[in-house]
Parts: sequence; C-alpha cells; structure tokens
Amino acid sequence: MVSRVLGLVRDIVLARWFGADAGMDAFFVAFKIPNFMRRLFAEGAFSQAFVPVISEYREQRGLPEVQQLVNRVAGTLLGVLSLLTVIGVLASPVLVAIFAPGFLYRDPAQFDLAALMLRMTFPYLLLVSLVAFAAGILNTYGRFAAASFAPVWLNVVLIGAAILVSPRLAQPELALAGGVFVAGVVQILFLLPSLRRVGLFPRPQWGMQDTGVRRIMKLMLPGIIGSSVAQINLLFDTLIASFLVAGSVSWLYYSDRLVEFPLGVFAIALATVILPSLSRSHATDSTTEFSRTVDWGLRLVLLIAVPSATGLFLLARPMLATLFNYGDFNAADVDMAGLSLMAYTVGLPAFMLIKILAPAFYSRKDTRTPVRIAIVALLTNMGLNLMFVVPLVILEIPGQHAGLALATSLAAWVNAGLLYRMLRKQQVYRPQTGWRQFLLQLGLAGAVLGAVLFWGTPAMPVWLDWSVWSRVSGLFIWVVVGAGAYFIALHLAGLRLGSLWRRPHDAE
Repeated sequence: MVSRVLGLVRDIVLARWFGADAGMDAFFVAFKIPNFMRRLFAEGAFSQAFVPVISEYREQRGLPEVQQLVNRVAGTLLGVLSLLTVIGVLASPVLVAIFAPGFLYRDPAQFDLAALMLRMTFPYLLLVSLVAFAAGILNTYGRFAAASFAPVWLNVVLIGAAILVSPRLAQPELALAGGVFVAGVVQILFLLPSLRRVGLFPRPQWGMQDTGVRRIMKLMLPGIIGSSVAQINLLFDTLIASFLVAGSVSWLYYSDRLVEFPLGVFAIALATVILPSLSRSHATDSTTEFSRTVDWGLRLVLLIAVPSATGLFLLARPMLATLFNYGDFNAADVDMAGLSLMAYTVGLPAFMLIKILAPAFYSRKDTRTPVRIAIVALLTNMGLNLMFVVPLVILEIPGQHAGLALATSLAAWVNAGLLYRMLRKQQVYRPQTGWRQFLLQLGLAGAVLGAVLFWGTPAMPVWLDWSVWSRVSGLFIWVVVGAGAYFIALHLAGLRLGSLWRRPHDAE
C-alpha cells in the first residue's frame, strides 16, 4: 500500500513537472523497455520458476543444499543478466526502433533522446532482477515485508530526481532516467540485511550445470511469455501509440498507473503469498488444500475487482483531474487519459484473476500451458488493436489510443478464461460450493455502487472548476460513500466478509 500510494505521488509529481509531451513519451519508452524485461526475467518467469524449486528444496532437503542452490542461482543470474545489460546498453537505439518505431519516423530528436535515456535505465534490469531473486528467498521463508517495501525506494528516488535534479538540467527528463538506475542500487542494498537474517546470504557461484539451476532455467524459458502477456500487450500498445499523436504514450501510461493501483495493492500481493503456499501444497501432494487455496484466492480477488473496476470506470476523469490536472497536464490530457482508463477498467477483473490462476500452473512446474494460452491472448490483442485503432486513424477520430487499451482488456479476458478452463479440465481446481450465490451478491453490490456514483458525482466541468482541496475532498467523499454502499449491499445480500478473509486452513 505504501509503495502504491507513493507511486501515485510520483506520477502526480511527473505530471505536474513534465506534463504529457514528446520528452515524457521518450522517458516512458526508455523506462518501459527494462521494466518490461523485469517482468519477464524478474517478477515474471524467474520468480514463478524459482519459488517452486526453492520451496521444494526447503521442504525436502537441508539448509546446506538450499544455500548451495541460492549461491549458484545468484552467480548464474548475475552472469547472464550482466551480459544482457551490456548488450542492451550498446543496442539501445535498436531497441527503441523496435519498441517505438514511430519516434524515428515522426521525430528523430525524440528518438535520440529515448535511446540516450535507455542507456541510463537499462541496467535497472540487472539490479531489479537481483531484487526479485532476494524477494523469492524471503517470500519462501514467510518474510514478505522487506521485499514488498523495496519498490517504495523507486518512487522516493524518482520523486527526488524530479524535484531536486531535473530543474538543473537542460533536458530535465534525463534526471528521471538517472534516478531509475540509482533506485535499483538502493533496492538491492535494502534487502541484503534481510537475507542475512534468514541465514541465506548469497555467495555467487557460476552454476549453469547445477541440477536446481537447470530446472529453474527449464521452467523459465516457456514462462517468459506465459507470465508476462499483459506486459507484452502493453508494449505492443506503446509501439502502435508511437505512431499516434504526441502524448498518446503518456495518456496510456497515466491511465495504466491508476489501474495498477488496485492490481498491485491487492492482486499482486495476494499472488505473492499464494505462490509459496500452492508450491508447498503441491510438494506435499495436498490436492484438496491446493484447490481450496485457489478458490479462496479467486473469491478474494473478485471481491475487490468488482468495486475497483466500477469505481475507476465511473470516476476515471475525476480521479485523473484530482491527481494530475496541474501544471503542464491540462484538461485535454485529462479527457484523453480518461478514455484509456475507462477502457483499461473493462479488463481489470481479468488482470487480477490472472494473478491467481497463473500461479496455480507455475506452482506445479507447469509453464507450458500458460505459454500456449498466452500466445492465443497475445495474437488476440494484436488483432483487436488493428481492428479498433486503424479505423479511428483513417477517420481521424480523436482518442485512438483508447482502442489500444480496450484491446488489451479484452485479450486479458481471453487469457483468464482459458487459464480457468484448463485448470478445470486438468481437475486441479474444483470450485467450492456457493459460487452462484456469491456472484449474484457481487453483481447486486456492484450495481448499487455504480448507481450511487453515476447519479451522485458532479459533472466534469464542475470538477475542473474546483480548487485542489475541493477535488481531493470530493474524490475522498465519493470513494468512501461508494465503498460504503458496496459493502453495505454485500452485507444486506447475506455475504459475511469474515469467512472470506480466512484462508482455507484457517477455517478448519
């Protein structure tokens, strides 16, 4: 929660100081490329492969063998990613041309700036992958606080870079690129004492021939695609957006950041806890507990996803105006970012469900199935992008970037639906009783929330005329009123939250 709140503060600072222009589009591309690879190599494929293996070592082997695995994974990860980082820094113009070819076509100066900033941000991939490695160890041993707090430092450093350093530079956005690198260093230094406290401080050794390392690599290769389809879709959006009007990349970024708030605060946090639990259940052949844990996670995710998606859709522009409509981020930017935010909220429940469904495969060391499903979802997203965006471009209709967001949302539903179907087909997950009633209760409460916000919130011109504090207080009031209406409706519908918060083994 602290990390996500500070993330919003960071984005407020960036919007106020820099707005949504060509320079910020270049920075967001330079930040997204290593961030995308971070999801592939760190929080995505690597974490999903590493946690099940180290959990198995913890359950079935002694501490010396766990320490040996940690040492060899650390050395191999450090060696491979160091080489990749050097290649990425040297090939930064090529990467920008691949991920944002519109810059080169439309504005060569913007292209050169993005390539320069990518040289500064790319080493973040190495640093944050080591952070994910440390987090995987800590999470396996039930130490979640330090790893969850580490991203706070990224926000703190970038806020400091924007306020303190950028005014001193001729190209202010360069301060942000340098801040990304510094934040990576700070994060890994922050986690080292926690590793020492659990008794697994890594002593890097090259271990490409180690059995455990090879198992992790084998699990990683297909998982690189399977665990990060949403990020691949977002980058594909960025590629197309680079050909659209200036500001499109920034509008997508700011709307995506608001969607990431409930996703990160709840769904990713829950997935982080569930993966080690599912891995232990699989290692001990506890199939009933495995299925009940998945069921518990799905219900909790939907409990939060319904009000989050409804609230973000109906309060899209008021939220953007309250958070970002200052300085260089004007009312037109609010309107354009609002379109893409509403489109992203269509897929928010699916994004959150994937965070629970995917670990059910990875915990069983099944990375192939999510890959096949991810490819289908990725192709769906590409096809929908062309279907939604090309007509808008031809007809010169504003808001073309929102078609990209809607395509990503619909592709996420395809991904989530196929993951769920395959879990049922494999008989790994058997839904507990009461799902029909539960969904009816959520639907009723969501409708009540939607009605309250639709009929109660002021019109957008009124919102834009308000002062800063009027906007903040107004948004706070309507979020509280909406949340209260939702949970009161759930209670009147007969849903008791206490039974949902308890994990399956807590209820026994």
